[in-house]
Amino acid sequence: MAKTVKMQDIAEKLGVSTMTVSKALAGKPGVSQSMRKKIRNLADEMGYVVPGSEKGEYSKSYNIGVILAEYYTEKYAAFYWKLYHAVSNSAVKRNCFVMLEVISEEEEKTLVQPRLIQEKKIDGLLILGGMERGYLKMISGENSIPIVYVDFYDNCVNEDSVISNSFYGAYQITNYLFEKGHRRIGFVGTLFASKSITDKYLGYEKAVIEHGEKIRDDWIIPDREYARSNYEKLTIPMEMPTAFVCNCDLTASKLIRSLREKGYHVPEDISVVGYDDFLYPGLCNIGITTYGVDMNHMAETTIRVILSRIVGNDCRKGIHVVEGYVIEKESVRQILD
Repeated sequence: MAKTVKMQDIAEKLGVSTMTVSKALAGKPGVSQSMRKKIRNLADEMGYVVPGSEKGEYSKSYNIGVILAEYYTEKYAAFYWKLYHAVSNSAVKRNCFVMLEVISEEEEKTLVQPRLIQEKKIDGLLILGGMERGYLKMISGENSIPIVYVDFYDNCVNEDSVISNSFYGAYQITNYLFEKGHRRIGFVGTLFASKSITDKYLGYEKAVIEHGEKIRDDWIIPDREYARSNYEKLTIPMEMPTAFVCNCDLTASKLIRSLREKGYHVPEDISVVGYDDFLYPGLCNIGITTYGVDMNHMAETTIRVILSRIVGNDCRKGIHVVEGYVIEKESVRQILD
């Protein structure tokens, strides 16, 4: 049986008193914002559970709403179901309840308030996955409840966001290809279709330029017409690179299929890497080397941020970036000099 984590364990790791830990977790004054953040982060990492007997705003039970665009409930967007479950599990650890509402395309276009808000059922709201800017502005402008965006951000709407590090993740996975001997590397993703794809492209671009290579326009392959669409087949260039960086694993799986239709083998002829470490079963028969999103850490950060807002933390809103990691699978080969 795993050892129960106590406040004293957290205090000893940070070199502070148990009283300081208690105040930080209860949302009481007397602790700096930076130390409060360190304590709560470490409590999440160690799996600390606030005992029911402890008092304080931070240890109360709250109802947290989650809204999700109907588009993300489709079969191939199951990434968001997995992230939702991670958020739910993290909320349960905090003795909170999570309620989900799927927003239809019509409701989003006509700016219909979520029923969770209309019926005053929730203390805070999480918006999972990007939504239309007009809808985001409507929710923020007409309601006073705390709101946190999850897996996206919008610089035109002032709300907290929790995202994976798209820029550095793509930079890191591109550098991984260079370490494997590749120098002719393309990118698959429609620029400006989403901020996430654009950030990934910029990370890719930085790595390519730093290695003294040039960006070739014919090696930048669109994978969708707009944010909520995907091409079934991708356009393969006449002159090929030795590797491609894809903006997500779903796109990587479609690229692998398109390459095979053209007679190429992965990774023998062309190497392919993705992003997310999530793919619906059966879409690809080889493991895709990828940059993994740490969903549990993202979920824990999300719950910590929304609870902090619910109890009245008035520090500046911003973007909370969660780091991931390269996961080696079968889709990359080493190029020998």
